Amino acid sequence: MLKALRFSGWPLLAGVLVALLIIQRYPEWVGLPSLDVNLQQAPQTKAVQQGPVSYADAVTTAAPAVVNLYTTKVINKPSHPLFEDPQFRRFFGDNSPKQKRMESSLGSGVIMSPEGYILTNNHVTSGADQIVVALKDGRETLARVIGSDPETDLAVLKIDLKNLPAITIGRSDSIRIGDVTLAIGNPFGVGQTVTMGIISATGRNQLGLNNYEDFIQTDAAINPGNSGGALVDANGNLTGINTAIFSKSGGSQGIGFAIPVKLAMEVMKSIIEHGQVIRGWLGIEVQPLTQELAESFGLSGRPGIVVAGIFRDGPAQKAGLQLGDVILSIDGEPAGDGRRSMNQVARIKPTDKVTIQVMRNGKELKLTAEIGLRPPPAPVAVKEEQ
Repeated sequence: MLKALRFSGWPLLAGVLVALLIIQRYPEWVGLPSLDVNLQQAPQTKAVQQGPVSYADAVTTAAPAVVNLYTTKVINKPSHPLFEDPQFRRFFGDNSPKQKRMESSLGSGVIMSPEGYILTNNHVTSGADQIVVALKDGRETLARVIGSDPETDLAVLKIDLKNLPAITIGRSDSIRIGDVTLAIGNPFGVGQTVTMGIISATGRNQLGLNNYEDFIQTDAAINPGNSGGALVDANGNLTGINTAIFSKSGGSQGIGFAIPVKLAMEVMKSIIEHGQVIRGWLGIEVQPLTQELAESFGLSGRPGIVVAGIFRDGPAQKAGLQLGDVILSIDGEPAGDGRRSMNQVARIKPTDKVTIQVMRNGKELKLTAEIGLRPPPAPVAVKEEQ
């Protein structure tokens, strides 16, 4: 009896299975909505790109080209405050005995070529009597300064060693806010250190750090000693030279600045070829066109900068510019920001000619100026510590 019941249930079970298969494959046959229709109406989802779980490969690529810099300089210090007394100096002049004190500081640098050229910050090497370069592979050597550019806070060094690891150059003009970035340097002299963050902003200027500012901002931790080190992308390509931090405590607070590698390479190339950075110059000082000035000139709603000073016999004066002229454009580029316009001029080769559109006494004029060579900045006197 049991055996008969067991065999009689097979047809029923097979029928249920067939029915389920038909409903799953052809639901519209039994009055259910088609799966194909639902799939076609379903929203398209965007594929999410997953980042790497480790940046070790990027560090392995870039870190060997980042060096630690140890600089020393000798400072003369009076042996006693009495020697600085005016009455004492009246009798003994400047021949009072002085003590010499050795002052050391630290920073970082990046090997840019197998020939041994290193980029770092000018404030790291300025005034140094000796610069020791320590490589990641344990080698140490002395470096010589090829040249420096205080206006961008960059300096070029040279070392003479074989088999030097040069960093791979990236493209700073293609980075985006939110890109992962790594800062490699020698913070506080503890040794080579890597920190990670993102690009927080680009094109930062008017910070009062340098004359020419076009900084990359990052929240990758940058601390004293990181100056001159490398800011690299997730693949280990150099995108910037770390140069400054915004901090009230002296330590990293998530706002660091790096000089874009494109600008750094231009400065390095000019220093190696000419011993200095060749920049264009008009010989003018400008000020912003305020709303009140714009209304008085009849320029409401139009960009411009006001000529506030002219250097005698400079390119601008020879071209006919006058005090009070409102510069509307330079070579077709609107002159809405004085710093940006002067940086535009600086990138023009001396002896090249530019067209300057100005507004003078309610009339628009077009003047042609031959760009001159920007004079080097006046040296700043360094006050000795006492």
